[in-house]
Amino acid sequence: MYICNPIRVRLLLTTVVFKCGQIIMVEKKNVTKTTTKRTATKKACVKKAPVKVDLSSENVGFKAGDVYNALVAENRGLAVSEIAKTANISIEEAYLGIGWLLKEGKINSEDEKLVLA
Repeated sequence: MYICNPIRVRLLLTTVVFKCGQIIMVEKKNVTKTTTKRTATKKACVKKAPVKVDLSSENVGFKAGDVYNALVAENRGLAVSEIAKTANISIEEAYLGIGWLLKEGKINSEDEKLVLA
């Protein structure tokens, strides 16, 4: 004589109990699943206000000095954004200073970075 213990098997939210090879109980569970729809927020394109830069030769010369001092302080090649950040000037002002220094032959461009000549 052997004893048959009930075996519970869970299949896709249905519980079936077997005893000695026979189905003795079937339980169905109602499960409600709530989902929340995630919507991606679309970022609005923000237009930057145009930057006004003083184009006098005196101002451009000062910006060239700022760029040159930033390159001397770092003692390595810098990208334009790094120069602007180091010199505490805008990117547009950095381009003015870079143009001045390139024309004078004080800086060179290597691998998209600017280095002292």
